[in-house]
Amino acid sequence: MTIQTKRDASTMMMDTSADARPDNPKPLSRRQRGSLKTLLSRPSCFGNETGSLPIGEFDTGTASKQVYDAQVLVIGAGGLGCEILKDLAMCGVVNSVVVMDLDTIDVTNLNRQFLFRSKDVGESKAAVAARFINERCPWMNVVPYHGKIQDKDADFYKQFKVVISGLDNVEARRWLNGMIVNLVEFDEDGDPIPETIIPLIDGGTEGFSGQSRMILPRITSCFECSLDAFTPSAAVPLCTIAETPRIPEHCIAYAYVLQWPKEFPDRKLDADSPDDMKWVHSKAVERAEKFGIEGVTYMLTMGVVKNIIPAVASTNAIVSAVCVNEAIKVLSFCSQSLNTYMMYMGSDGIYSHTFVYERKENCPVSSSATHKMSLPSSTTLNALIQQLCDGEFRLKAPSITSSENTLYMRKPMALEKATRKNLDKTLKDLISDGEELTVTDPVFPDTSLGLVIKFED
Repeated sequence: MTIQTKRDASTMMMDTSADARPDNPKPLSRRQRGSLKTLLSRPSCFGNETGSLPIGEFDTGTASKQVYDAQVLVIGAGGLGCEILKDLAMCGVVNSVVVMDLDTIDVTNLNRQFLFRSKDVGESKAAVAARFINERCPWMNVVPYHGKIQDKDADFYKQFKVVISGLDNVEARRWLNGMIVNLVEFDEDGDPIPETIIPLIDGGTEGFSGQSRMILPRITSCFECSLDAFTPSAAVPLCTIAETPRIPEHCIAYAYVLQWPKEFPDRKLDADSPDDMKWVHSKAVERAEKFGIEGVTYMLTMGVVKNIIPAVASTNAIVSAVCVNEAIKVLSFCSQSLNTYMMYMGSDGIYSHTFVYERKENCPVSSSATHKMSLPSSTTLNALIQQLCDGEFRLKAPSITSSENTLYMRKPMALEKATRKNLDKTLKDLISDGEELTVTDPVFPDTSLGLVIKFED
């Protein structure tokens, strides 16, 4: 009789570091991965048509094929995107996925973005994530795209049945929302044509909090409808950064906003370059020591320069699961869809709740309403543009035309130069009282904002 001795505790501990993970993991078997096909083949009392946001009728005979044949677009391959891709693969019923991401892999990503390894640092997130999923899950066909979402036109987005967004900044989400909403076509009665409605599932996390929402363009509220819920980032006065820094972030901002352009006037700071970031960090440390400020670390430097929000792996896992769950439901109609917003709060326990986010009647994206603005006739065109940027519309680089003239156009450069003289002119010298202006901006792809200017005097 052989008695096995206990193994040393140190050998029983699992090494979960990026270097310890297998570089070429074996493909999963069908038994290991399971499948949702069984669920989709059984009748349900809670089909999509029974919910408060009905989209279609559940049919056990076609549900699995509908999901398998559908093209799914995943935007973002970071902390949330990695989880979304994993969940889609492990469903066992999804086949065709396109993943888009602009970023490259940084060493700081490895603690939670589990599709990446140390050897992948510097490579495209989208390419590495797609390669890993395809090798590990051979039933999947993930196609990567490394670049900006703005590089693709409407025809590209039209090919997908559902879009899952794991973007980490508001402006990109506004652009994507505008693009998907603008794809909707209308029939002769002015009703949306169902086949042109592409569901957009938006997920986001911040620390121990997260949210997932279902956006049915032209039917439910869109991302722009809830823009007021996102507080604009507060800018730090340049004089504070240059003269009286008080916190570590001020020292870091001084290094990359003021010192970098002086040291490298012909080269833009690359936030994904370890050498560039080490330079910024060293200069920030020198600045902090001069003013007796503690707390400047390399991680904080990365966070300030890249505007990184602290990420928690468990929050990413929960929110991504909700997003993929909604995607499967909207593709197969197997269950009731989320209507329309789910919030998760995990800082003081595990709590979540859902509610309907109502449409904004004068939303510049999902409604065709003409907006009105009352201003003194002495207001300059430049002041109007500034108000469009700082006010409720939160535009970035608006161009304005009237029914007869181009008041100001950002591009091309020749037209910008020709219309620049209008910036200092008053509105009464450019337009008549009650005239409607057309405003375009990069945050609204392929659409414009109708704005009627009423003079207060």
